[in-house]
Amino acid sequence: MTVFRRCLPALALAGLMLAAPAGAFCFKEAGARYHQDPRLLRAIAIVESSLNPKAVGKNIRKGKVASRDLGLMQINDTHIPELRALGVIKNRRELLTNPCLNVQVGAWILARSLKKCGISWECLGSYNAGFARNNSARRLKYARKVYTTYLALLSRRPA
Repeated sequence: MTVFRRCLPALALAGLMLAAPAGAFCFKEAGARYHQDPRLLRAIAIVESSLNPKAVGKNIRKGKVASRDLGLMQINDTHIPELRALGVIKNRRELLTNPCLNVQVGAWILARSLKKCGISWECLGSYNAGFARNNSARRLKYARKVYTTYLALLSRRPA
């Protein structure tokens, strides 16, 4: 019994580590799959949700909820029909309960965006602000936040 009590803090710590929202391996795996820097993906997750896998954002237009953003990477629910059709998810809840899946979907969306408009900070900003012509300032503001976070991650440690 005494040995068990001494081991309890270590077991609790191990449990917390296993329950971490999305370990570095999730970002590395998604980065490798979609040819993105894992630190850039992490920077986006920090800016989008502060690394909160349960985060839900509401996009309000004309006083009504137009869409919701889900999980670590704040996946907009407009992507859900396509994700279902591709067999990636069965329901929207999976984007909140499977952080690694959320990171994979975010990396996929980013890769598609960069393929559509090229590799630039403004294009990266389309991850958050979309492609509308009148959103250039929003895209650049978002990209600056991601870039600042990305630089902080680069200064901490290698990928």
